[in-house]
Amino acid sequence: MLLRERETPEGLLVSVCDEACLGETYENGDITLEVDEEFYGGDEAVDAEPDAVVDALQRASVANIVGAESVAVAVDAGLVDEGTVLEVETTKHAQLMWL
Repeated sequence: MLLRERETPEGLLVSVCDEACLGETYENGDITLEVDEEFYGGDEAVDAEPDAVVDALQRASVANIVGAESVAVAVDAGLVDEGTVLEVETTKHAQLMWL
């Protein structure tokens, strides 16, 4: 999984995606999901194991998660409710926001 963390004025923004999803575009009706290299990849992204992903998601103010493996890690850790996960074409997408 690719993990990227950015500090913003609103807190830590975390993006996680399955490596195979990077650069892909998924569509489902009116929904289009672009897994953009600039947002999910780049020099600041690291290959991460599930424990590192969970740690980053727990510290995040906001997170975007794409791909079956990445979303499953968040669901299994109890950070994302499986009922809120979107299926977009052949992948999954979830967002996380701590209030």
